Amino acid sequence: MPSTRILLQNTDASGELARSFEALRAENELATDYPADAVADALDALAHVEKPERDETSVPFFTIDPAGSMDLDQAMHLERDGEGFHVRYAIADVPLYVRPGGALDAETRRRGQTIYMPDMRIPLHPEELSEGAASLLEGQICSAFVWDMHLDARGEVTSASLYRAQVRSVERLDYTQVQGNVDGGGAMGGAVDERFALLRQIGELRAQLEIERGGASLPMPEQEVSEPSPGDYEVHFRPPVPSEDWNAQISLMTGMVAARMMLDAGIGILRTMPKADERDVARFRLQAKALGVAWAEDQTYGAFLRSLDRDDPHHLALVHEAVGLFRGAAYTPFDRDNPAIATPEITEQAAVAAPYAHVTAPLRRLVDRFGLVICEAVSNGREVPAWAREALVELPEIMKRTDSLARKIDRACVDRVEAAALSSDVGETFAAFVVEDGDHGHGKGEPTIQLVDHAVVATVKVGDAAAPALGEACEVTLTGADIATGKLTFALA
Repeated sequence: MPSTRILLQNTDASGELARSFEALRAENELATDYPADAVADALDALAHVEKPERDETSVPFFTIDPAGSMDLDQAMHLERDGEGFHVRYAIADVPLYVRPGGALDAETRRRGQTIYMPDMRIPLHPEELSEGAASLLEGQICSAFVWDMHLDARGEVTSASLYRAQVRSVERLDYTQVQGNVDGGGAMGGAVDERFALLRQIGELRAQLEIERGGASLPMPEQEVSEPSPGDYEVHFRPPVPSEDWNAQISLMTGMVAARMMLDAGIGILRTMPKADERDVARFRLQAKALGVAWAEDQTYGAFLRSLDRDDPHHLALVHEAVGLFRGAAYTPFDRDNPAIATPEITEQAAVAAPYAHVTAPLRRLVDRFGLVICEAVSNGREVPAWAREALVELPEIMKRTDSLARKIDRACVDRVEAAALSSDVGETFAAFVVEDGDHGHGKGEPTIQLVDHAVVATVKVGDAAAPALGEACEVTLTGADIATGKLTFALA
């Protein structure tokens, strides 16, 4: 994938970009400092914390996260179990430090989730927790929720439980390290690390089960802003490596186990999405045919999406068009003892093709804290705490509001860095190709193009000229780049 890099130190663009980030935070009321009363609440909880009696610090858990991450939610231990597998998945014990009804609890409900920006992050929890005591950092003994799951030879879960225990991660890894070991046959040509071999095997088995269920993962290129050195920013399409998908499959499996546990108990909160409308799938098939991309009649759209090559303009155009198949995601609470939410109308997450719940990222996402507490109580035959039960009604609105905000901020930041990167190139012509035709297949609106040599996606003004077709190559001229608003304007050359 192409990449645009901009060096911002001691330039006019640098100052303007920094001011645009500050304005974006002010406009959306994003506090750069954590409230003092909430921090005090967290510190007091840290001073009086009672860790669980169960001790699993002898289990060599390890973490896999993006390089540089400090808010580590998950650690895993994988081993063979006869012909199957034994997976222990430790999740940060955030509820241990957040007192129901306290100042920290109130602030996390206001924030909803961590917001990431190129120059800083606006954390859900104070750094004393998110990058300190609650994070599963290498060598640190801390409390965790441990999902204990046994799988058969096909990767199907045969039994699962959840308990609290003291754990210690023995190694902090990133995706590149894991992938490098697998691809390179181990360090210095040695054997592949058994942990990574197991992760790959389990991940691939789970991905196959997802396809068999009719699940569909959207392989949308992830446009990302990074800061390779202070004051320098890079806009790029982050190329995923297979180890990310293997790792994601462990998390997805855990979310499915949690959802089933909640449904069986009649209380919980699911992440749901309705199935794609058959008319949308039929239209998508016609688009694939028009672009000359082969799609066998007996191949599900999920399997078809997995087969697409994001480096092929025609395939990438289809990936963008497939967004219309993934609509209506929501958080769905239910409680058989509460008539207002007694029975969920939709229980399935269509992309997963199964009931699913968010329970693996409590440091960064509010809803996971409640899902974990509910599942731990259910798994151990106890009553769900009243504070968790009472929160179910308000959680969907909190998550909807903050999901929307996070997407808005992410898009705005990328737009502003794109504009800064190209601000000195107004009047230049670029090679591009069309990834959206502008009007859901009818070709009447402004097409969306992706530049060939830069990680930039934008609309293009067509004027009186004939609009280029979906997937077609074209040349566009940059007519404007406004850093303050992130607005790039292109016209067909």
